[in-house]
Amino acid sequence: MFNECASGVTAAKGFLAAGVHSGVKKFKKDLALLFSTTPAVAAGVFTTSRVQAAPVLVSKCQMKDTSSFRAIIVNSGNANACTGERGLNDAWRMVEVTAGALGVRRDEVLVSSTGIIGQYLPMEKVLSGIPRAATQLSRDAHRDAAEAITTTDTFLKEFAVRMNLGGVDVSIGGMAKGSGMIAPNMATMLAFVTTDVNIAPSLLSRSLKLACDRSFNRITVDGDTSTNDMVLLLANGLAGNKVLEDERDSDYAVFYKVLEYVLTRLSKMIVMDGEGATKFIEIEVIRAVSEDIAVRAAKAIANSNLVKTALHGEDANWGRILAAIGYSGIEFNPADVEISFGDVPILQQNYTIGFSEEEAKRVLSEKEIKITVSLHQGNHAASYWTCDLSREYVSINANYRS
Repeated sequence: MFNECASGVTAAKGFLAAGVHSGVKKFKKDLALLFSTTPAVAAGVFTTSRVQAAPVLVSKCQMKDTSSFRAIIVNSGNANACTGERGLNDAWRMVEVTAGALGVRRDEVLVSSTGIIGQYLPMEKVLSGIPRAATQLSRDAHRDAAEAITTTDTFLKEFAVRMNLGGVDVSIGGMAKGSGMIAPNMATMLAFVTTDVNIAPSLLSRSLKLACDRSFNRITVDGDTSTNDMVLLLANGLAGNKVLEDERDSDYAVFYKVLEYVLTRLSKMIVMDGEGATKFIEIEVIRAVSEDIAVRAAKAIANSNLVKTALHGEDANWGRILAAIGYSGIEFNPADVEISFGDVPILQQNYTIGFSEEEAKRVLSEKEIKITVSLHQGNHAASYWTCDLSREYVSINANYRS
């Protein structure tokens, strides 16, 4: 259906990127610029926190009033959150200077920030970096941009694929950041996705929301939702395919499936880079009466600090999993639940336990672990992705501002 390709966020036709060091951070790149050579339609999903950073408010305002965009400017190292009117003015100033450097309208620019909350942006540094980023725009600079949006990340998160729609090659590429304060319904994570597909704006928005619900909204590192999170998707139509307007179109079905795959891959990268994480964990709830029930059960397990610490200690503590399902709010019969760690059945119906501690330890000592939970209710399933919670997580977050 598709082939993986290089170039990350610049894989799609007409997209350029840059990443520079402006001085917000001491040494690392901290300012990313993404640019479409032609106007693009946009879709966005934003943090659900009631405390929303200035760039979130500005970008939401831009998307409410405008349907065509050319650029996204992103800084790391400072969240520009809880900064009041001054923070809003600074975010708008980033938009204005970016528009001027690129020769586009102010309403064609989106803005994003990530980093420490409650500090004002060093605007002289940011504003001097924007024109430099504009002069360095290139298809080859996707890794520079991916680096510039990171904070505590330990590796770059970018991914791209190419597919065929009705005889036309179409690409989807993206970059993301995040390793801590990660929880469903948008967390401390940013993701920027580009595509050259020709698609109706309303369908693009529906596609992004559904794909986020099945990817970024099914990951958790520590249960904390942040102030700055957003996923932005730009589609400039340069692939030249027949415009996608109907969800029943077979070409649209291919596009959506690949979009969800790209977002899921980026989501999993965030979990794999969880602060202090030593294990990547997939929790699949099967045989639920509905997808929503499966999601709620899996979410409760994935967010349980007791489950996550037990998995870090390689302890087959199935009771903590059952307890998490119990407070998830779903209706179920505890005696019907079955739990497996990898290929090892841990708990069977009617609370039957007969596993080998050695076999369970074998599975839990792996870097990637799959936990399967059967509710024995119906035929629906859903997965969540998380990581273990380690001593290193505490150390990282105890010293974040130091």
